[in-house]
Amino acid sequence: MPPGPPGHWFFGNTPPRSHAYLYYNELAKTYGPVFTLRYGSKHVCVITGHQAATDIMVKQSHKLADRPQYIAAGEVLSKGMRVLITRAGPRLRRLRNALHAALQARVSVAYVPTQLQNARNYVLDILDAPEHHLDHARRYAASVIMSVTYGKTTPTSYSDSEVKQINKIAARLGDALRPGAYLIDTYPWLRYVPGMTSKLKQWHREEIGLYRGQVDAVKQRLAENEVQPCFVTYLLDHQEEYGLSDDELAYVAGSMFGAGSDTTAGALGFVVMAAAKHPEAQRKVQAQLDEVIGRDRSPTFADQDKLPEVWAYIQESYRWRPVAPAGISHAATENVFWKEYVIPAGTEVIGCHWAIGRDPEVFPDGDSFIPSRWLDQAGQIKEDLRFFNWGFGRRLCPGQHLADRSLFINTALVLWAFDISEDLAHPIDTMALKDGALAHPEPFTVKFKPRIAGLREKLASHRDDS
Repeated sequence: MPPGPPGHWFFGNTPPRSHAYLYYNELAKTYGPVFTLRYGSKHVCVITGHQAATDIMVKQSHKLADRPQYIAAGEVLSKGMRVLITRAGPRLRRLRNALHAALQARVSVAYVPTQLQNARNYVLDILDAPEHHLDHARRYAASVIMSVTYGKTTPTSYSDSEVKQINKIAARLGDALRPGAYLIDTYPWLRYVPGMTSKLKQWHREEIGLYRGQVDAVKQRLAENEVQPCFVTYLLDHQEEYGLSDDELAYVAGSMFGAGSDTTAGALGFVVMAAAKHPEAQRKVQAQLDEVIGRDRSPTFADQDKLPEVWAYIQESYRWRPVAPAGISHAATENVFWKEYVIPAGTEVIGCHWAIGRDPEVFPDGDSFIPSRWLDQAGQIKEDLRFFNWGFGRRLCPGQHLADRSLFINTALVLWAFDISEDLAHPIDTMALKDGALAHPEPFTVKFKPRIAGLREKLASHRDDS
């Protein structure tokens, strides 16, 4: 196996207690793009180089389609039903087939009107209460996912009790997935010690109760002919076809909300943070928006092919502050070969997005925010440069198309509508990220100066555009 840092003869290396991606990035400077850690009897291979990620995680993805045994987050908290961390096998195929039916690229186009309407509301929310911009990002994400998943047509607020509950569940999952968060993942026999899993079991009862309740509410509206088509109505119509139990159906829908809402809200926070800290990058996007869109109408999805500066800004935001900075672990089902090394079957393999996005051979000056690195000489997005923001191989995030569209329309609208600047009285710490499997910025203050005359009226007058 690729060498790594020495550890205790019995316990091995000490798992990082927080921000594992920073620990991996530092180790890469000494041990190179691929190295091995040992936690007790478990071996973990960490990939921090872009070419190594391509050679291992992409070209040999068929050997890495499994997840490791997540005892805390997977077996106890989720009872094996959360798609993100379900082990390879028949259940995963059933769950992913159901998700793909609703989230594949051609189907997700149907969600464009919902995304556009809520993105405009995001801008209006900022206009009314700029100090709560991170809450507004959460409201956008919650509204879109509640509409897509459960057919909710009434306005969703980040203060709604159901949204608070689901966000709490997402935060618990992120905590349970942190390396070293639960000793039962390092020493599985501890799960049999009385009381070691009681908190996780209580959390499972709470989340399955919430997910069942959301599905039951859709069934009730169906009986009353008061629900619009949504992911849950599709699942109910095709439940037998996909072979889903009632709880699996509830978890597929609930997992879609938890992952989809959490990643989108975090990514929008980083878009705003980057604009405030890097005004020159913001101005380049705004110059193209003024050229293509002008100031008499707001951007729509019809403009996306004409706005490569927006896409470059988004790609750089993904790289600069990835939504899953440490990566989500894979498990090798066969021996994986890289250079002169063998990564044995059964090894846990992590592609660390934070470190991969700072590989100096591909992303020089990786800590800086430079959207132009994604553009060719003609000003178009480079086809030969990629970042693995949504994962690798057969475990790619099934909601990536929906998420990319959300980031496009919100980035285009917020940079069209406002000049965003740092509040010098409250400097932004760009390294202040909440610790968890999915990244969110800690609360930060920025200034939003409207750059469009009659902004509110212009957004309202084009409400039906897409």
